[in-house]
Amino acid sequence: MKEAEAEMNIISMLPAECISHIVSCTTPQDACRSSLVSHLFRIAADSDIVWERFLPQDYKEIISSSLNSLSKKDLYFHLCNHPIIIGNGNMSMALEKQSGKKCYMVGARELTVIWGDTPPYWQWISLPESRFAQVAELNYVWWLEIKGYIETKNLSPRTAYAAYFVYQLSSEHNPRTATTPFRFRVAYEQGTADERSVILDPITHEGIAPPQARYRGDGWIEIEMGEFITEEDNATVRFGLMEISSFCKSGLIVEGIELRPKQ
Repeated sequence: MKEAEAEMNIISMLPAECISHIVSCTTPQDACRSSLVSHLFRIAADSDIVWERFLPQDYKEIISSSLNSLSKKDLYFHLCNHPIIIGNGNMSMALEKQSGKKCYMVGARELTVIWGDTPPYWQWISLPESRFAQVAELNYVWWLEIKGYIETKNLSPRTAYAAYFVYQLSSEHNPRTATTPFRFRVAYEQGTADERSVILDPITHEGIAPPQARYRGDGWIEIEMGEFITEEDNATVRFGLMEISSFCKSGLIVEGIELRPKQ
């Protein structure tokens, strides 16, 4: 106990800026914990020196000027809790709270929706629970295929990611749309694909192997499509889903496909 107190006394003799540099070499979670140690540590752990280290290197290119007045810590948690809209309004970026790694969602308008511009089959609507101006609602179609991509330079390096399909099932959906297996695929452009066969029903899990659909808590459902690791700075990851069996699919509402660090 006395040794611990002695060590703490030695640390407390360090300038706050020095402690800030030490804390900045840890993680956002550790920084929050260290702020509880003492008043000096709270000043050091809350400093811009620490939290700018946790922000993405290109954050100044991404955020709007209206956020510049925030401290770096407030900016960090703002980006964790409030995804910002980028890419002509069709993509969003946020931070994963524990690690500070980037999360991206590719909105439906940025995806390739087969027959998506054919009004009898699909329509573009606005929903208050969506972060995007428009989402895609399926009226009816036999050949259902949606695909997209992202450049790994936009994501955090050396990170295991998972892609998630984010959607709703309207009250008008054909029950078979929710219970028929869809084929999901995630792969680097020239790599081996992670392929899965999953169902979209978030309720019927009995006898269904993972991954399973789940409610997100923001009005949407999600299901994991596949995984990849960002090992290259300039590579393309492609993802998609398909269901082309001979029945009419309907009532699927697509917000987008989200890429976020794998827990």
